[in-house]
Amino acid sequence: MTALPDTLCDLNDELLPLSQAKVSVLDRGFLFGDGVYEAMPVYGRKLFRFDEHMARLSRSLAKLRIPNPLDRDAWLARVRRLVAAHPADDQVVYLQVTRGVAPRDHVMPPGLIPTVFMMSNAMKPVSAQQRHQGVACITARDFRWERGDIKSISLLGNVLARQLSADADAAETILLRDGAAGGPWLTEGSSCNVWLVHEGALLGPVMDEHVLEGIRVGLLRELCEGLNLPFNLRPLSESDLRTADEILLSSTGKEVLAVTRLDGEAVGHGALRGKPGPVYARLYEAYQQAKREQSI
Repeated sequence: MTALPDTLCDLNDELLPLSQAKVSVLDRGFLFGDGVYEAMPVYGRKLFRFDEHMARLSRSLAKLRIPNPLDRDAWLARVRRLVAAHPADDQVVYLQVTRGVAPRDHVMPPGLIPTVFMMSNAMKPVSAQQRHQGVACITARDFRWERGDIKSISLLGNVLARQLSADADAAETILLRDGAAGGPWLTEGSSCNVWLVHEGALLGPVMDEHVLEGIRVGLLRELCEGLNLPFNLRPLSESDLRTADEILLSSTGKEVLAVTRLDGEAVGHGALRGKPGPVYARLYEAYQQAKREQSI
């Protein structure tokens, strides 16, 4: 049995050791996965893109008809209290809101008090070797449910997809989904957004119901504007993926990361084939600058 860490967590506004935190077996998050979550980065004990995370949390809660239990300032105070209680300067704060506790029934009971849970873990940065060499990914059919736009705690599909790449000793599984207009179309990774570079332009899939709009979507749009790089969200085919000049991943933990091998084949063309490309290098440096300027 894996020992639980003794760091403090926040369960319904009570700070207590993580090993002592308990929720009811009738919590709908436990029974149904009926809840949402966020994971936000902390650099030097400052929160990065906090308001964007709060906006997405509110969107996810609204789509599940769960009332937001806190306003922005109350969330900020609670998160900062948790960050201050952790020994690491760079952290990832995980927060989860479920519908609450009720007898088991598929129908959403009205008037429940949401369960709020938060914990923070030391950030595990991408290694220098991965930054220098890029990472390998595999592709798979997107077999998850149809509401990827909700940051739901129901993540079994994502878990199965990520295990496929873990079994292949790869960093991520890039998902492709058939649709009404044919396909397969690029959606996202099992735990990140996926980007393509074609002729110097950064391209991402449309943020529809199959794709979670990562916080870095807005950030990369801003960074591209500052760097005078074309940025576009549009349907991206499997052919677009396999002929891209560069493939990038973005997430809280990965920040922005180059993919240099896909399904065993080198990514890119010419002298840069199989190596992190110039658009990745520019975006990564701009990302580091944004971390210094946009944390609160």
